[in-house]
Amino acid sequence: MTFSELGLSERVLKAVEGAGYVQPTPIQAQAIPHVMQKRDVLGIAQTGTGKTAAFTLPMLSLLESGRARARMPRTLILEPTRELAAQVEDSFAKYGVNHKLSVALLIGGVSFGDQDAKITRGVDVLIATPGRLLDHFERGKLLLTGIEVLVIDEADRMLDMGFIPDIERICKLVPFTRQTLFFSATMPPEITRLTEAFLHNPVRVEVSRPASTAQTITQSLVASGGKDYEKREVLRGLIKNAEGLKNAIIFCNRKKEVGVLHRSLLKYGFEAVALHGDMDQRARLAALDSFKNGEAKLLVASDVAARGLDIPDVSHVFNYDTPHHAEDYVHRIGRTGRAGRQGSSVTIVTPIDDKSLAAIEKLIGQKIEWTGEPVEDAPRRSREDRGDRRHGGRHEAGRKPSGRDRRDSGEARKEPADHHRRAAGRPQQAAPAPRPPRYAEEHEPRRSHDHDASDARVVGMGDHVPSFLLRPVRRSG
Repeated sequence: MTFSELGLSERVLKAVEGAGYVQPTPIQAQAIPHVMQKRDVLGIAQTGTGKTAAFTLPMLSLLESGRARARMPRTLILEPTRELAAQVEDSFAKYGVNHKLSVALLIGGVSFGDQDAKITRGVDVLIATPGRLLDHFERGKLLLTGIEVLVIDEADRMLDMGFIPDIERICKLVPFTRQTLFFSATMPPEITRLTEAFLHNPVRVEVSRPASTAQTITQSLVASGGKDYEKREVLRGLIKNAEGLKNAIIFCNRKKEVGVLHRSLLKYGFEAVALHGDMDQRARLAALDSFKNGEAKLLVASDVAARGLDIPDVSHVFNYDTPHHAEDYVHRIGRTGRAGRQGSSVTIVTPIDDKSLAAIEKLIGQKIEWTGEPVEDAPRRSREDRGDRRHGGRHEAGRKPSGRDRRDSGEARKEPADHHRRAAGRPQQAAPAPRPPRYAEEHEPRRSHDHDASDARVVGMGDHVPSFLLRPVRRSG
C-alpha cells in the first residue's frame, strides 16, 4: 500500500513524497482512511510506529477548506509534555509546506503575551498541554466552540501525569459534534472509561497488542550492586564496551538522580546532556537539540523523554534505574529500534529490583536475557533473625546482645574481676529508698478499659494540691 491509496490530498502527498516516505506504517494505513471519513478513531499502537503522522496527514487534508477565526481554533491537539507538543508542531511544519495554515503552540515556560497574540490572529491548529490550555481559557483569551477535530495523544501518559480530570473538562468544553482521535500505547481501565464517555462509535485500530515491544530491539539485563557508585561504574563499562553505539538515552527514575549521573559522566569525560521536568523550556530544548545534532552522544533523562519523542536514530537505551511501572519500560526502550532500524536496550538490575523486573516480563510476555550472571535476590532474614521481640525477644544474628536481651534470656551479666576489687575499696552506697506509693501509681502501666468498677476515681488533682493554691488570698481595699 502507498500513501496515494489513503485518500489524502495532492498537497499532502507532495509533502510526504518530498520528505522521502513511500509506504505508510500499519497504524497510518489503518487509521488515515477512517479519519478522512470523519469517524472517531481509537488508535492503539506501540511507540515509534508513526502515530503522529497518522493524525497529522489527514488533518492537513481536512483543513484545506475553511478559515480560522480570532480566538476560535479549528482543531485542537492535546499532548502531555512540552517536548511532544513541540514535536507535533514540527510535523505540521514538515508536512504542511504546501499549505498556508496557522499553527499555535500553548505550553508552559513561554510568555502568555506571545501566545495570546497568535490566538487573537486566529489559528487553524492549536497544539497544547492541558494545563496551559485551561489557563488561557480561564483568562477569557480562548474559545473552544469552533473545534472541529480533537486529538488526544499519548493518553496513557496523560493518566500517569494526572491530566485526566483536565482532559474530561476540556472534552466537555468542545462541541459535541467534533471528531475525536484518541491515541494510546496502553489501555488501562481509566483510559477505557474515558473513551467510552467521549468517543462516539469509534473505529478501533490496533496494530499490536498493548504494551508490546518492537522486534527490532535487542533487550538484555545486567546485574549490579545496590550502591549508587556501583551502578555508575557498571554503566560506564556498558557505554565503553557497547557494540555499535552511536548515541544513547540513559533513563533514571528520579530527577535528582538525573543531575547526579549527568555530573558523574561529565567528570569521566563523556559527552552528555541532561533532561528532566524541572528544567526551564529553553534548557530542555537546548539539550534535545544538542543530542539530535550529535553534539552530545548521551542524553540522561527522566521519564519526560520516554514518550513519543521522535529521535529516529537512537542506537542504545540504558535503564540506569529499573522502572517502577512496567509500562514505562515499554516506552523507554521504544526510543530505539524505530522506523525499522535495529536498536539495543540494557537494564541495570539491583537486588531490590526483582519485583519490578517480574512485572516487566509479565507485561511484555517474554523473558529478558541476562548478560553475565543474574542478580541475586536481596537477602531476606527470618523472623528470628530480625529480632522481633514480640516473638521471643530474639536478637539479630551477629549483633551484640543488649542488656535487655541478656535479661530476657536469663544470661548472667559478667563483670571483670578488677571491678569487684575496686568496688571493695569504696564505701558501700546505701540502697536507694523505695519509691512512694503515689509515684508508683503514676508510673505503672496503663490499665485496660475493663478495670474493676471499684477503683477509686481521681477528681481534679487528687490528694496532691500545689502549695501556691493553699496561700491565703489578700483582698484589696
